[in-house]
Amino acid sequence: MIDSRAIVDPSAKLANDVEVGPWSIIGPDVEIGAGTVVGPHVVIKGPTKIGCNNRIFQFASVGEDCQDKKYAGEPTTLTIGDHNVIREGVTIHRGTIQDAGTTTIGSHNLFMAYAHVAHDCVVGDHVIMANNTAIAGHVHVGDWSILGGFTAVHQFCKIGSHVMCGTSTVVLKDIPAYVMANGNTATPHGINTEGLKRRGFSTEAISQIKRAYKSLYRKKLTVAQALSELQVMAESCPEIEPLIDSVKNSSRGIIR
Repeated sequence: MIDSRAIVDPSAKLANDVEVGPWSIIGPDVEIGAGTVVGPHVVIKGPTKIGCNNRIFQFASVGEDCQDKKYAGEPTTLTIGDHNVIREGVTIHRGTIQDAGTTTIGSHNLFMAYAHVAHDCVVGDHVIMANNTAIAGHVHVGDWSILGGFTAVHQFCKIGSHVMCGTSTVVLKDIPAYVMANGNTATPHGINTEGLKRRGFSTEAISQIKRAYKSLYRKKLTVAQALSELQVMAESCPEIEPLIDSVKNSSRGIIR
């Protein structure tokens, strides 16, 4: 299962059925779960823990030291869940002690070719980062979000669940849950209706989320005024709660 031309550190912990392709390098303090396939020419550096049934394609760099100039070699970590696909040339860096000390990737995500996940990022589940998308340090990406190719996200930004960003979007502020965003710099363009339908949201829930979006973006209310209206709506439609939370928890301000 491990090609004779691969280099695997004796201290690395690989499940019995892990596959490692030729010329890949698995360093010390690396754990890889059952069913994971590591292609050729992959470099995985620890401390890194990778779950089960992931597939990592050629030339990916996983768990490398971050590019933050303050990083001084501290033993920070990377944690990756299950059933992720990490395509060619993807780079995922470990955390820094200036944050929680770890970069965290959930499960069932797709990182297309040449995507970059910087230090201390938190990526949820079922996220798609298309080709050449780059998220800077400390970025949080919510479940089921899709970042179109060449999307660039500024450090410390938060992207809510079920968000969709168009190609080449430049994100400098937080994007609330459910919102579609596009442009340089990102501006809101309604809610991700098609995505919500595919994920089983009811017609009534989608209708209420659209009403909430209008309160936040179309009625010329302040954020505080819009939140008051959203909290009333959420009493009869709990699906609005993620939108409220993503606005309340914004530290950089939301796109408007």
